[in-house]
Amino acid sequence: MGTPVDSSKGLLLIISGPSGVGKTTITHRVRVRLNAVFSVSMTTRPITREDTDGVDYHFIDEAQFKRHRDAGKLLEWAKVFGNYYGTPRRPVEENLADGRLMILEIDVEGAIQIKKNMPDCFALFIEPPSEDVLLQRLRRRQREDEQTIRGRFARAKHEIDRARECGVYDAFIVNDVLDVAVDQAVQAVADELERRRKSQTQEV
Repeated sequence: MGTPVDSSKGLLLIISGPSGVGKTTITHRVRVRLNAVFSVSMTTRPITREDTDGVDYHFIDEAQFKRHRDAGKLLEWAKVFGNYYGTPRRPVEENLADGRLMILEIDVEGAIQIKKNMPDCFALFIEPPSEDVLLQRLRRRQREDEQTIRGRFARAKHEIDRARECGVYDAFIVNDVLDVAVDQAVQAVADELERRRKSQTQEV
């Protein structure tokens, strides 16, 4: 896992949620409204027509990924649906050192790894209004066959349960109405930034 990261100047924000819950849309809106920096993950999954290399992910092959992992250049990594995903360490360290708000959009297991390295990170978990709504959203994306959708749905239910029991997340936000969920996420982060500012002022 490498050495712990000094995050005393900036704030690392983790946003997680199951496939189909709308976390990517929420993440990007939070980034814009709070002038944050988005951490671009590395992945070995194939690039799609909707992807932009270096913006959505850094797309690399498995050999390259394993070299980064073995050299301690990743804050966290996981293998999901046969593909590797990981968070490059250096951009996170540099932006936190500059006092920036840094956003990681990662799964629950990745968040657990990050929390061990950076216990003062702030973590949000995005939930669907119900399991039925989540299944409908997965089907509406029309990206995969029914068997794959069912697999994602089963994983999503497990991820929600894992998020609630792991103790990593500071707030849970239900994405029923998107604009409301975005407002709640922004407010949660703003409140945490203000709390930390006051705490630092009192220490001085």
